[in-house]
Amino acid sequence: MKLRSRYPFYIAIFVLIAGGIGLATARHVQLGIPWLAGEQQPVWMVEARIDFEAVGEEVLVSLNVPDSPPGFRVLSQQAASPGYGFSLIEESGDLRAEWSIREAEGPQTLYFNVQLTPDESSHVPPPSEAPDPEAVFWEEPEATAVAEILERAAAKSASPESMTRELIKLMQSSDPDQNIALLLNSDNYVTLLHRMLNHAGIPARVADGLQLEDARRLQPLRAFLQIHNGERWLTFHPETGQQGLPDNVLLWRQDAVSLLDVMGGEDSQVSFSMLQQTVPALQLATREGGQNGLGLVSLYELPIEEQGMFRMLLLLPLGALVVAFMRIIIGVRTSGTFMPVLIAVAFVQTSLVPGLVAFLSVVTVGLLLRGYLSSLNLLLVSRISALIILVIAITTGISIIGYQMGFNTGMTVTFFPMVILAWTIERMSILWEEDGAREVLVQGSGSLFVAVLAYLLMDAPLARHLTFNFPELHLVTFGLVLLMGQYTGYKLSELKRFRPVKEFS
Repeated sequence: MKLRSRYPFYIAIFVLIAGGIGLATARHVQLGIPWLAGEQQPVWMVEARIDFEAVGEEVLVSLNVPDSPPGFRVLSQQAASPGYGFSLIEESGDLRAEWSIREAEGPQTLYFNVQLTPDESSHVPPPSEAPDPEAVFWEEPEATAVAEILERAAAKSASPESMTRELIKLMQSSDPDQNIALLLNSDNYVTLLHRMLNHAGIPARVADGLQLEDARRLQPLRAFLQIHNGERWLTFHPETGQQGLPDNVLLWRQDAVSLLDVMGGEDSQVSFSMLQQTVPALQLATREGGQNGLGLVSLYELPIEEQGMFRMLLLLPLGALVVAFMRIIIGVRTSGTFMPVLIAVAFVQTSLVPGLVAFLSVVTVGLLLRGYLSSLNLLLVSRISALIILVIAITTGISIIGYQMGFNTGMTVTFFPMVILAWTIERMSILWEEDGAREVLVQGSGSLFVAVLAYLLMDAPLARHLTFNFPELHLVTFGLVLLMGQYTGYKLSELKRFRPVKEFS
């Protein structure tokens, strides 16, 4: 019955830990916040340059731009077009950039910039209904040649994908027959494949891809073949027949009828330049975090001043975990329950060595002055109040002396919790009177030891990163502290009492 009564407690611990890990994982997946501090994410900056000759009348330029390209996530889109009006227009799932001006004449240059980052989870959602193949008309003798080639490809295929691969193999044969030679001489190769597949009843289209290479300029688009297998669009290399996109290929145009339309101009052309940068992954995640889901409850939505406060506040549970482990499991005696946590927070502000020097100096001087106050037989409240005033005076003096000696870190002594220091001095003084100097040394050194361990954990870059960016992980910390609260066994420091038993046996 006793064990059974603890089942709800252990179930609650499991829910806390699983919930914390689950929420943190969801934040990582949904917002892209990295698990490790300092992770870098590549960002591609692609610039489309449009050149044309204006003929002295109103100009309207429309360029198809990527919206949700597979394998990439669009971060930003902007245009550089002095004197032109600009807007992004979406029509039937086709995103286009449009420039307009009342009148223009002579050479014109327009720029469109897009920033993208690789994202394997990004994909084009499938259409609600499978598209119908386009109607294609052939004249003789092309019609006979197409029918024969498609019949040969269909004999070796059993699906739209295999049909596409077999057709590409036939068209890329090193020894083409008369039918293939006739078709290749009469039409653009990728357009020819696109028309032949539609004629065979397989919905197909031509997509334009851009090979991303760092610091390349004036690059053209490359044509890729896409077919619909009844469920989704698949991309094929039109020369090798390989399914899927090659590495670092951005599909700039997929379902748009045209890439570039220019009204009021002639001799238009578009070229692309690109540059790769590496930016912190956390910077990308926080920039987009407020747009959806868990980003709405992110600490990055708070003002900067409050963010700084929470960065320190969220480290306290780690210190509490260290204190609970060291006292309950290890058995280290400290002066006060969670005073080492506050000392560790002060160490985070001051850095370890200056903090240790300041703490030892303040406590040592305070104990000496506490001995004098004890001889005055003051009441407890008056004695503590006097100690607070003395601690403030001592820390002020240490700060001034440190500054005059050129140690600027001495100024950070003021971050120490004054009331806690005053109470620590009072507690150690009473302990000295009741149990002697040895007990003061044991508990004082234990407090400093645990405080140093808590500081090392709290000051770790990974701990700072996880506690602030994944605050739900504190549910795990909470569960572990509760779990340790049920421990009633021997502390590790007490096992030395059984050494004589081991030696006797």
